[in-house]
Amino acid sequence: LAAGSTRLRVGLVTGCVQSVFFGDVNQASARVLAAEGCDVVAPRGQGCCGALALHAGQREDARAFARGLIAVFDALDVDQIVINAAGCGSTMKTYGELLKDDPAWSARARRFAARVRDITETLAPAQAVRHPVAARVAYHDACHLAHAQGIRAEPRALLASIPGVTVVPLAENDVCCGSAGIFNLVEPEMAATLGRRKAGRIAEAGVDLVVTSNPGCIVQISASTRASDGGTRVIHLVELLDASLRGTGLPAAGP
Repeated sequence: LAAGSTRLRVGLVTGCVQSVFFGDVNQASARVLAAEGCDVVAPRGQGCCGALALHAGQREDARAFARGLIAVFDALDVDQIVINAAGCGSTMKTYGELLKDDPAWSARARRFAARVRDITETLAPAQAVRHPVAARVAYHDACHLAHAQGIRAEPRALLASIPGVTVVPLAENDVCCGSAGIFNLVEPEMAATLGRRKAGRIAEAGVDLVVTSNPGCIVQISASTRASDGGTRVIHLVELLDASLRGTGLPAAGP
């Protein structure tokens, strides 16, 4: 439940990769949303959003996943549908287009898509009291957040709300890390080249922590930095926000 007065009731999409490999991110998301005045509902019956199927060109499978997710969240009385994985969010915001030729679902898909928010959109501007976190942080723009959704200012505003954090500019920040949906699976050599390039820019920045907003980016950048410099910590933005709100210091690194 929301801490203090409720400003929003939100449905949290827990995701596939996020729920299996980054359950801590979902838990942190729920805590941060509650701290910022949101009642959070995470329905157990939700399934895949269809993003990975769509990335692979399997549009009919993606449509089937979309219908299932819409049905689950249509049953809830929520103001927004919040997602903490940029790749999922960019797909969910296009459900209206994906299902435009389905007369039984097109209107429902448009209504669903209109309520979808990346978690940084819901959290900004920050209101809850934060504790200092002394860290030099580089923010990596996930392609599906910055390019597909046009969300760049909100994550940086949230980082700026944390006392003690120094945000260090990251050269070539708009260059992909190599994850790109399923790109690192189908084109591993080029993905590895992009990963090494990103790791080099991170090493040049000399930071304590890399923060981003997509599970694929966390896995890719973590692997790339481990191979090059022993492993700069890479975490989700909401984990850093959660640590600041709780006063627990820097969170542990992702996989």
